[in-house]
Amino acid sequence: MKVYDTSIKDLLIIEPQIFYDSRGYFFESYNQAKFAEAGLNYNFIQDNQSASVYGTIRGLHFQKGEFSQAKLVRVLEGKVLDVAVDIRPGSPTFGKYEAVELSAENKLQLMIPRGFAHGFSVLSPTAVFSYKCDNIYNKASEGGIRFNDPDIGIDWKIKPEEAVLSDKDKAQPFLKEVTCF
Repeated sequence: MKVYDTSIKDLLIIEPQIFYDSRGYFFESYNQAKFAEAGLNYNFIQDNQSASVYGTIRGLHFQKGEFSQAKLVRVLEGKVLDVAVDIRPGSPTFGKYEAVELSAENKLQLMIPRGFAHGFSVLSPTAVFSYKCDNIYNKASEGGIRFNDPDIGIDWKIKPEEAVLSDKDKAQPFLKEVTCF
C-alpha cells in the first residue's frame, strides 16, 4: 500500500496494492500490520455502510469528546467526493478542508483521524460507501456543520437544485456557531 499526504496534516490518502489477472482483481482493503508499519495505529471496532443516489450530500458530521472517531473510508460501488474538514482546536488548518474523489474504480481510501468533520457527495447514479471507525457511535456526542457553510466554501460538485439532503443536514449550524468539538 502507498500512503500519500494531503494539504492537511494527518489526513492521508491510502492506495492499496492491487493484483489483477484474467479473473479480475484482489487487494487488501485493510491490513493492521501494514498500517502499523506506516505509523497508522488504529484499533477499528466497527464497520458501516451506506447506499445513496446521485446528488446525495451526507455531512458534515463528527463525534465530540471521548466519542470522537477516526475513520477509514472507501467506495465499493460508484463515485463520491469525500470531504474532511479540520476542526481540531488550535490546528493551523482549522476550518480548512480536503476533498478527494473516491470510487470503486480508483479504490483509493481516505484515513480521517479524530478531530475532523466528514461528509461526501454522490457523483455517480448510485454509490455504496463503506467506512471503519475506531470508536462507537454515541448519539449524545454527535455534531455537525452546515454542508454549505460559506466560511468553509466546499464545492460538492453537485448543482444546488440537484442536492439531496436530510432535514438534519440542512439545519446543521455553521462552523462559527459550533462551540464544542
